[in-house]
Amino acid sequence: MGRVSSGLSDQREEMGLIRLCHWGPAVALSVITVCTCMAILDSLLWYWPTDTPGGLLNLAVLSLWAFLILYNYFSAMFVGPGYVPYGWKPEKPEDVQYLQYCNICQGYKPPRSHHCRKCNRCVMKMDHHCPWINNCCGHYNHAYFTWFLLLAPLGCLHASAIISLTIYSQLYHRISFGMTKLQIDVSAPPVGPVPFGVSAFAASLFALGLAVGTTIAVGMLFCVQIKIILRNKTSIETWIEEKARDRINYYKLDEKFVFPYDLGSRWANFKQVVTLKGMPRGNGVHWALHEGCDPYTLTVEQLKQKADKRARTVPYRASENYSGACCPITKGVRTLFGMPCTDEPRIKLTQGDVVLITRATKHWFYGEKVADGEGERERGWFPRRCAERISLPDMESTENSTEGKKNS
Repeated sequence: MGRVSSGLSDQREEMGLIRLCHWGPAVALSVITVCTCMAILDSLLWYWPTDTPGGLLNLAVLSLWAFLILYNYFSAMFVGPGYVPYGWKPEKPEDVQYLQYCNICQGYKPPRSHHCRKCNRCVMKMDHHCPWINNCCGHYNHAYFTWFLLLAPLGCLHASAIISLTIYSQLYHRISFGMTKLQIDVSAPPVGPVPFGVSAFAASLFALGLAVGTTIAVGMLFCVQIKIILRNKTSIETWIEEKARDRINYYKLDEKFVFPYDLGSRWANFKQVVTLKGMPRGNGVHWALHEGCDPYTLTVEQLKQKADKRARTVPYRASENYSGACCPITKGVRTLFGMPCTDEPRIKLTQGDVVLITRATKHWFYGEKVADGEGERERGWFPRRCAERISLPDMESTENSTEGKKNS
């Protein structure tokens, strides 16, 4: 199989501070900053000052959480997943029959690699594109990303405890309960060097909400990622395996698909991603395999699924123009409110375009536009009312006319 320099050196052009210029990192870093700073301020000013050993330890632990969270966050962002070099091909020319070709990167995709349309690169062992780090989660940054997902809830849990105890300790001596009302004595003497006023209470309450929400949301994401690591199976590969079973059952084939990268032991799978050196095992092309599988077990299954998908496509011709807008108000109320809940792209249609449909909802189609020449394939969603079904002879005549224009 083809060689890869390091996966890291090839992606230097993809790295840079420009990744910070995105709403995902802006929101993530803002939440980290607010929760950390508010927990430290509440500790120093009102709850646990540093004139006690416990206060010093609390401040040190809060600072350590912040350092570890930011270190793994920026490592996941800037180390990156590892990108397949442009024009990559296997060492043995005959092996190309087992691999998919990427028209955008002008090369073949190694096993477990997929093209990310956000990064515009083929990514090694791609799991998903994460908007919070504005990068893909893949081979080289999977461990960093998972450590971040573990440390962020733990740090926010600590911050939540400090902020909650601060609010309680500051309001407890001011609150009196009656039979029918709750009274807060704002004239009570402050507890601490600085008065705990309305603004401090509002800021603490806001930070507490962020910390609790982050603990729950990011904690759930950590559970998903640790499950992926223990199975050594990415989200995309889980989907491929499910489709393999469906294909075999649908056609009643006498074959069995065995996922090639599950080594049979959770600990063995875990060590493929998390190591003492910090970098995962493998170079993004060669992988440890389940007994009885070969390096192309998964890619051959993908090719079978692609062929089956092409065989089941339905040709449609655009009957009206579509601008590719996400919210096509002019296409009807039902179309507008029946939009698919996905970040997949829309495709622009001109009357007469032929599209091969592979998926559909009640008011939308997903398909690939039949291109006039070579280049990037256009795939995406468009309103169902913009196209009408055509027969295969009509499609063949369209393709023949297109070929005639190219040859003339």
